Amino acid sequence: MTYGRNLFAVTAASFIGFMGFTLVMPFLPLYFHQLGVDDVGRVAMWSGLSLGVTPALTAVLAPAWGRLADRFGRKLMVERSLGSFVLIMAAMAFVTRPWHVFALRAVQGLFAGYGSLTLAMAADSAPKGRMAQSIGTIQTAQRLGPALGPVFGGSIAAIVGLRHAFFVTAAFYLTAFVLVLVLYDEQSARAHAAPKATAAPPVTFRNVLAFENFLLMAAVIFGFQFVDRSFGPVLPLYVGELGTPASRVAFVSGVLFSIVAGAGALGHHVCARLLQRRTASQLIAWACAGAAAGTALCVAAGGTPWLFAAMPLFGLAIGLGTTAAYTAAAAVIPANVRGTGFGLLTTASLVGLAVSPVVCGLLAASSRRAVFGVDVVFLIVLAIAVHRLGGESERAPGTPTDEPVPENV
Repeated sequence: MTYGRNLFAVTAASFIGFMGFTLVMPFLPLYFHQLGVDDVGRVAMWSGLSLGVTPALTAVLAPAWGRLADRFGRKLMVERSLGSFVLIMAAMAFVTRPWHVFALRAVQGLFAGYGSLTLAMAADSAPKGRMAQSIGTIQTAQRLGPALGPVFGGSIAAIVGLRHAFFVTAAFYLTAFVLVLVLYDEQSARAHAAPKATAAPPVTFRNVLAFENFLLMAAVIFGFQFVDRSFGPVLPLYVGELGTPASRVAFVSGVLFSIVAGAGALGHHVCARLLQRRTASQLIAWACAGAAAGTALCVAAGGTPWLFAAMPLFGLAIGLGTTAAYTAAAAVIPANVRGTGFGLLTTASLVGLAVSPVVCGLLAASSRRAVFGVDVVFLIVLAIAVHRLGGESERAPGTPTDEPVPENV
């Protein structure tokens, strides 16, 4: 009963929080225009800086917040993050200058990081053999929230105005905060995750990085995020190149992005079932191959129907592989340092998120197909690396490590 309540609390908080973020952030360029920025170049500059500063700071600080969560409690750190988001989003409604938005987004980056901690909380609460299912459930929520957020955000902005939409977003984060505060029972989760650990000794980041295959899984998470985000600056342009009328490019691109998100959510959801029959390394290698096949269809595409065939395969494979990688990493991280471990994995994910649009945007300036070609090569190399280095002796998926990590290993 406690497991179900805990999983519901962190899943609902993840969904509401991630959805709340995308209620307003996609419309940030319009907000800068309302603040008096008329030059398109300056709007793009402020939008890019404001959207980029939060994940950049989160990538740097996520391991530190995770380490604090291991010492003082993950629930407290999630409440800290969500509570700060309530205040920051409400303050966004009162800004009068572009730099105010940038400053608030920077502060948001300083206090962010609850996404990785909810994964650790779900892993803590999971009964034996259900860790993959718990992690997959959280990741499904984290993927579906951003997929639905812009749709609802556009409607809310049309009804109450873009400035007041920030109050709605603050209410979303407040709801997530209350859910975690009221429903999540950290004492039972800790007792279940590490029944033999009476105290969490000091630990260094080097200790965590030394766990078997941890760095490999971090590289996998970086790779999947890099490839997944490479479609953002390229796909609408590619849809136009393939003959789609200009008036329909935005619609067709939006549908394709939604297909990827939906297929990815399905991949997160079914991963646990597949891990009962295959090791995480095997599943990740096959996921890399499946994503490479879907991306290769994009390279060979002669029209948009090819893309509609490629996106479900690509999204499903990315979802499967990502959940398998997080599950494999969680299985080798002792429960008392799981916050630190997931913080480091979040850093790998956010670095991929930050680097991919820049690299692929520059590459797309010369050839859109070249971006997909590079993705195919990257995924094949990743599949080979996981196949050779992952090993067959890895811990059974979903089996958590209960023993606390020693101070020096």
